[in-house]
Amino acid sequence: MAGKKETTEDVRLVVADVDGALVTPDKAVTPRARAAVRRIIDAGIAFTITSGRPPRGMKMLIDDLQLQHPITAFNGGVFVRPDLSVIRENLLPREAVQPVIDILTSHKLDVWIYNEKDWFVPSRHGPHVDREEWTVKFPPMVVPRFDGLLDRVMKIVGVSDDLEAVACCEKDVQKERGEHVSAARSQPYYLDVTHPKANKGEVITVLSGMLHVPAANIATIGDMPNDVLMFKRSGVSIAMGNASSDVQHEARFVTSSNKEEGFALAMERFVLRAQVA
Repeated sequence: MAGKKETTEDVRLVVADVDGALVTPDKAVTPRARAAVRRIIDAGIAFTITSGRPPRGMKMLIDDLQLQHPITAFNGGVFVRPDLSVIRENLLPREAVQPVIDILTSHKLDVWIYNEKDWFVPSRHGPHVDREEWTVKFPPMVVPRFDGLLDRVMKIVGVSDDLEAVACCEKDVQKERGEHVSAARSQPYYLDVTHPKANKGEVITVLSGMLHVPAANIATIGDMPNDVLMFKRSGVSIAMGNASSDVQHEARFVTSSNKEEGFALAMERFVLRAQVA
């Protein structure tokens, strides 16, 4: 584990990305990670999670970790309480939905659509559908078309194992619809498209206001390009060892990978150590 600087501010809030950071590649919270979260909470530090997942796909983590503060799903598309009741939401503009779908399909990406409660896919066993169901613990609804589903869209996802196509599509969505949507890869094979204010940088700004914690006293940890936005708005930013070199370069500290207890190590070294120093 390496860091750019060995001292940290007085952390009062930790915001953790889920997939690739808090959980292992098998989507599990290790006992050491669970213990680190408990120590953080016992120390009087607020702890919460943010993810591109829907709220239902985070419920098992909320219960497991006994979280008490607002949780952000869909990369900030919705802020919910631990019981999943909605605090605030950012829906995609209705007029932007079909044009985004058209751009994704032009790049031959599969398209998924999420509303507040459900996700819709064109094929039951399309690319990554089975894994996503295993991750979020509820099945998709299969629809031949998205007609009638375009009014309350929280997130559109473009999916493909052609990673170059996903990266190219990301640039095109940003170029053609960037004034109306936020587009960023949450995994190399997922392009998440949300409301312009539904991004992880905005998550930090909103949580800072909700919880009355200055940005300098917020620690963030993540692994993907969409996490860089929250790195830029927090006083203590930590990139996972499984993050790309570009993402690691944007963080103040770098921990080990999510195969090697990177989350727990980061909490122990950069958050909890400051509490006993």
